[in-house]
Amino acid sequence: MTAPPPPLPVVDGLELPEPQRALLNPGGLLAGRDGETHRLPRYFYRIDSWEQALATPVSPNFGLWEFVDVDVREPAALRMFPRYVPTAVSLLAAALETFRGEVGMPVRIAANGGYRSPSHALSTGGSPHCWATAADIYRLGSEYLDTPARIERYGTIARRVLPFARVRPTGAAIGLADDHLHVDIGYVTAVPRGASERDDESPG
Repeated sequence: MTAPPPPLPVVDGLELPEPQRALLNPGGLLAGRDGETHRLPRYFYRIDSWEQALATPVSPNFGLWEFVDVDVREPAALRMFPRYVPTAVSLLAAALETFRGEVGMPVRIAANGGYRSPSHALSTGGSPHCWATAADIYRLGSEYLDTPARIERYGTIARRVLPFARVRPTGAAIGLADDHLHVDIGYVTAVPRGASERDDESPG
């Protein structure tokens, strides 16, 4: 049997036009507050309309739109369609499915709490949100995560079922969380089948 085509086109960020390429900085390096430097994603899913984002699942219980909902803190050129999200978003969705299955209720991601480009006003300190591998969860079912006790209760579950993930501790300081549960799976990049990581296709 032939595998079905992917639901979204995959594009090489190095082939994007300006200004998108400059704002996304595909394959570029981004330094974090901890002094570590990581290479940004190069491959992206292309989203041609908001209707497409609403209609495209990335896992059984998560739609693509939940990971790309941003406000005016994202540059205008990246809020226009077509829009681009790193292909590793599918790995984040798979991890969140495991968490959702354990808590047994819908998991809601905050606006600006999924993918944020490196040019987003909140993308400071080398945030894994720039890799589409982090989620800020503000509600589980009808329960808002707006107290330290609630955040820590569900954070404990996330740490248990996602031992490879980072769950931020609670607090109001930079790097902590006081009104959401932050879960990320690190600085992961996903290279689709058929894609090359060479900067050119010349022999040698």
